[in-house]
Amino acid sequence: MNPIRIGVIGTGSISECHLNAYASNSQAVITAICDVNEARARQAAAKYGADKIYTDYRELLANPDIDAVSICTWNNTHAPISIAALEAGKHVLVEKPLSRTLDEAFAIEKAVRASGKLLQVGFVRRYDPNVKMLRAFAEQGEFGEIYYAKASTLRRLGNPGGWFADVERSGGGPLIDIGVHVIDLCWYLMGRPKVKTISANTYKKLGNRSNIEHLSSYKSADYDATKNTVEDLANAIIRFENGASLMVDVSFTLHAKQDEGAVKLYGDKGSFEIDPAIAIVTEKHNTILNIQPQTDSTAGFAGQPAFDSEVNHFIDCIANGTKPISPVEDGVEMMKILCGIYESAAKGEEIRL
Repeated sequence: MNPIRIGVIGTGSISECHLNAYASNSQAVITAICDVNEARARQAAAKYGADKIYTDYRELLANPDIDAVSICTWNNTHAPISIAALEAGKHVLVEKPLSRTLDEAFAIEKAVRASGKLLQVGFVRRYDPNVKMLRAFAEQGEFGEIYYAKASTLRRLGNPGGWFADVERSGGGPLIDIGVHVIDLCWYLMGRPKVKTISANTYKKLGNRSNIEHLSSYKSADYDATKNTVEDLANAIIRFENGASLMVDVSFTLHAKQDEGAVKLYGDKGSFEIDPAIAIVTEKHNTILNIQPQTDSTAGFAGQPAFDSEVNHFIDCIANGTKPISPVEDGVEMMKILCGIYESAAKGEEIRL
């Protein structure tokens, strides 16, 4: 079989995870790199052996030698680039979130159906080796009915600034940037139940805390301490039609002693934890058992191996018609949840989806 020829659009930090994964996949070849910053595009092309360099994604999409693209750009560009790529006959792997708004998500979904091409949403945590293992346990009924989940991703000092802190480009702050990962993870492992109601809050109390000294944090390439239009903190309780519920809180900055990450799901036969490390709790012979699965890593997120798994699945779907694990429909549902959280917080009341 001929290799699948890949174009990567956007060379920010997340793109390296995609590029490394494509480089290690024998069925893929990195053909083109695109970035508005030509120097960055050239640097990435040189590192990964791409023949073509572009500064305009439209020119990349016009190249008939490209079969599929990874979109690793600002959130406000996900919809227009995805739609243009689909219309150009390319398969698409688009970083999360699918879009900034629900209207954009619906437009992408419509383009997928019209094109007949694959679009895979970059919910990379679904592809983590440990998550795939726990998903298999859940599907075999190991935990019974999963009726409650808790997810926290709290940074004490972690507003990246730049486009991350610009609501026009990002669509929101920690909720849509890092919260989307744990919300999707819980929803997916709970069996993707239909949302009934959402009650949420967002807070803008601390800003980007650029005044803090003696403690460093990641900053985007376009960091500007004077600009910040996103929330510091979001929290929500999400109720599902099957009676299950999910509680979530997520922050870019908070007066916390340290960063905190926890993802826990509870069923009527057992429970499991993903963050900060995987663990299973069950009951056998009238005894509670705390179980530590023996895997290559106990970490909740494996990093590059998860991206490798995500890209390998994308290539397999293209080559063999495999059903995607994170299809456009799930991207749309996740946008319903994220936008619902922002809507509930803005109204100061519970909303019904």
